[in-house]
Amino acid sequence: MSFNVFITRQIPDEGITLLRKWCQTVEVNPHDRPLTYDELLEKARGRDALITMLSDRIDDRLMHEIKSLKIVANYAVGYDNVDVKAATGRGIVVTNTPGVLTDSTADMAWALLFSVSRRIVEGDKITRAGKFVGWAPLFLLGGDMVGKTLGIIGAGRIGTAMAMRSRGWCMKVLYTTHTNKNAVLEEMLGAQKVDLETLLRTSDFISIHTPLTEKTKHLIGARELAMMKKTAYLINTARGAVIDEAALVEALRKKVIAGAGLDVYEEEPKLKPGLAALENAVLAPHLGSATVESRNKMSVMAAENIIAVLKKQRPPHCLNPEALIKRMA
Repeated sequence: MSFNVFITRQIPDEGITLLRKWCQTVEVNPHDRPLTYDELLEKARGRDALITMLSDRIDDRLMHEIKSLKIVANYAVGYDNVDVKAATGRGIVVTNTPGVLTDSTADMAWALLFSVSRRIVEGDKITRAGKFVGWAPLFLLGGDMVGKTLGIIGAGRIGTAMAMRSRGWCMKVLYTTHTNKNAVLEEMLGAQKVDLETLLRTSDFISIHTPLTEKTKHLIGARELAMMKKTAYLINTARGAVIDEAALVEALRKKVIAGAGLDVYEEEPKLKPGLAALENAVLAPHLGSATVESRNKMSVMAAENIIAVLKKQRPPHCLNPEALIKRMA
């Protein structure tokens, strides 16, 4: 088919190979960095489809300029980088890659939880620096997990997977969700749906899995951090701006909470001043879906979404089916 696709970053070959079986032109950004907005705009001209990253701003101006654009296939579960409303108005389909990175992201949340609560990163630095002088009764004491309370903010696919992994530590699970009760968590774990304040005041570990929206931006700020136990840990593998990062820095500095494990940041890849210096924060460079298996599946899913639209079919993971109706009208 004479379709023209541009991929804004190098992705695994599985997806690219699949696209090349169906599309006349498939070009990949040759630079190992995000494109600037102007570079992206220039590269997008004349394209039928884009595979975009979370770092790519796909706004109304860009879609207005690219008259040929039929689909934006976001290489992520989240899509706060895409103006879906504007895309729908222009008959441009927007898709994402849900499901395939659920387990890897839940695993990452647990890795952060372990790392910060058992002070593994602190210990690693001490050992590598040659400052480990032997076992001591009070050296780098952390917190237990068995029998503690795990709070899940956003009990969707990833939040549910995170909670299910708590069974090995016999944890009590609380959760918040903007939808109906999570029957899986309640039936299998005896989890309780509670309001945010109850979750914050009661939980020993809090893991964020809610999408970033206007309502969830700075959902966790100074007020909410002050509600948490001084012994509590905060984990975020969702979106950085769900937390007021400056307020978190202050809370960690003043030991309002025990620690935080972060894989995402409010102004990614930049960190708020002071965050990098805090020993009670474990900081990862957005590795939630960074497994070979997950990224391979994401590349294939993005390609399949594009191929479906190019074949005038509904893509498997369409975020705005109204755009399909508008396009086919």
